[in-house]
Amino acid sequence: MSGQGQPRGALELPPLTTGPHRKRIGLISVVACLGGLLFGYDTGVSNGAEISIQSQLGLDDIGLGVVISSLVFAAAVGGLIGGPVSDRIGRRSTILAMAVFFFCGTLLAVFSPNFEVLLAGRIAVGLAVGAASIVVPVYLAELAPLEIRGMITGRNELAIVSGQLAAFVINAIIGIVLGDEGGVWRVMFFICAIPAAALFIGMLRMPESPRWLVEHGHDERALAILKTVRNEGRAEVELEEIRRVTAEEPSETRRNGLKALLSSRWLIRIVLIGCGVAIAQQVTGINSIMYYGQRILIESGFGANAALIANIAPGILAVVGGLIALRNMDRVDRRKTFILGLSLTTTCHILIGVSSLVIPDGNPIRPYVLLFLICAFVLSMQSCLNIAVWVWLAEIFPLNMRGLGTGIAAFAGWLMNGVLALYVPSLIEGVGITGTFFLFAVIGAIALAFIVTQVPETRGWSLEKLEEEVTTGAIYIDTIKGKAKRAGRDER
Repeated sequence: MSGQGQPRGALELPPLTTGPHRKRIGLISVVACLGGLLFGYDTGVSNGAEISIQSQLGLDDIGLGVVISSLVFAAAVGGLIGGPVSDRIGRRSTILAMAVFFFCGTLLAVFSPNFEVLLAGRIAVGLAVGAASIVVPVYLAELAPLEIRGMITGRNELAIVSGQLAAFVINAIIGIVLGDEGGVWRVMFFICAIPAAALFIGMLRMPESPRWLVEHGHDERALAILKTVRNEGRAEVELEEIRRVTAEEPSETRRNGLKALLSSRWLIRIVLIGCGVAIAQQVTGINSIMYYGQRILIESGFGANAALIANIAPGILAVVGGLIALRNMDRVDRRKTFILGLSLTTTCHILIGVSSLVIPDGNPIRPYVLLFLICAFVLSMQSCLNIAVWVWLAEIFPLNMRGLGTGIAAFAGWLMNGVLALYVPSLIEGVGITGTFFLFAVIGAIALAFIVTQVPETRGWSLEKLEEEVTTGAIYIDTIKGKAKRAGRDER
């Protein structure tokens, strides 16, 4: 794969080799992905804790929705702020700050005496979750070799679903051991403080993104870091390639952040497409399962404790799906995985709606059929959409506005996530499982049409090649005409 996806005039990349540098990039990904683990645990912990919170604080469905969705709406702001902050102070420094917010927000929630303080703690954690959702994938994408960039960057999404699974398992254990004690949700929340501390300590020994360093004039530091994650010859060639693309940027797009975005209609277009991809991921309703899975399973016919245990099954399949996605990430085009994923999830929505309509309440088979279909939905989502979406977002934007572009797209996705988190309890109460999942099916079909007609391919191209294609608008023409893959390979 040497030189794969390189533009004309680019230096030929030496082949990727094995050695200590491969182990180093693996270690960096493990430490950085603690941010994804925290993301997953903090979003998943409400699934199992929410009934205890509602009972102890005496909240109605809307009040509970505010507690759960406050983290998500704060995450939208965190994603929007985290991107530009990482563009300014660096990816590593932003992740360190994020770890502090995770830790302090967790403690604030755990020791909150009332609804208002709990809300403040959830907002603090939400800011960190939003920043983690964009800064960690960008950090990994900028450090990873292009041949394994999808697999390395995708590890963050695997960490997210692993964190959610850990939350489901820990919640089930704590719920069964402690029962209905009023403060059981505080114990569930407290677990998050442990990986938050580990993330901060671990990132103190991790390097800054070499691409960010070059963009800010620190070429020597960038080369030194590249030599720790590449063989020496490859590191030097990559540095020269980053320098070349930076020097050849058109004057109107050489500015950073918002100025760069507003200077080009092609950049505005790719940001809008990025927002659409992030929203498409959310409107599948995956987080309705991750936040309110126990409630949905109770509505399906399970008892409260049985639902808490059954809730682990989707979490396990989310991790299995993540492993499948990682295996295919550098083998299958991103567009193909998006299209397959939305086709499968929309089919599952229809089947869930039909099954809940046809099989009457009280039928002993009903909860198990719905659990099976929910598990199929989660497996489809994690195998084809979740990891691929965040990898795509980390790749598609030019370096000088990568944090901002990813942040804006994440903001749009998190806002949609927040709307679902706020209204799903009321939606289930109002139209039941049948109406809820039929609605998801209709929206899924619309999202599928958007992906087919608008989203460009990124697999197999260097970040520098993608930057040139996006800023000139060539990537849209190539992709929609089915030429993107060939164009990238022909210029080897």
